[in-house]
Amino acid sequence: MKPITVVFFAKGHKNVLSTHKTTFEVTKETELSKRGNCIIAVESTMGAIDLPDEFKKAAQKQNSKITITIEAGNQKETTIGKGNPKLQFTHPTDLVVRKSKFVCDRTLAIEANKASIDFSQKLVKKLQNPNQKVKVTLTVKNH
Repeated sequence: MKPITVVFFAKGHKNVLSTHKTTFEVTKETELSKRGNCIIAVESTMGAIDLPDEFKKAAQKQNSKITITIEAGNQKETTIGKGNPKLQFTHPTDLVVRKSKFVCDRTLAIEANKASIDFSQKLVKKLQNPNQKVKVTLTVKNH
């Protein structure tokens, strides 16, 4: 089965901390408090529910691999996580990547190799700029 790729955009925010140890999140919300230390971008053009059905179905297959690439200016980071049959993709605003196996309506991928604290400080600096456009590329592959 060929990989399925989805590209969407979000923006940086002055309150991006990127210090959460087990998750990172992109949200459609426009505001971000300092408590949202897993959120790396706001004003996303997609929430979990907006992902194409083809992507959702592929990500719900056992052993699917999901690659998440975050680009802000000249900074780029890639995270690899897993799909799962329990993924719901029903949350209207949020997409969360988790190091754990926890699944809820906001979960995009589990058992990821990075959380927000693992992103480079150079990328985090870019994500703290409210004028920064953030490109998010998701690719799901099935073995």
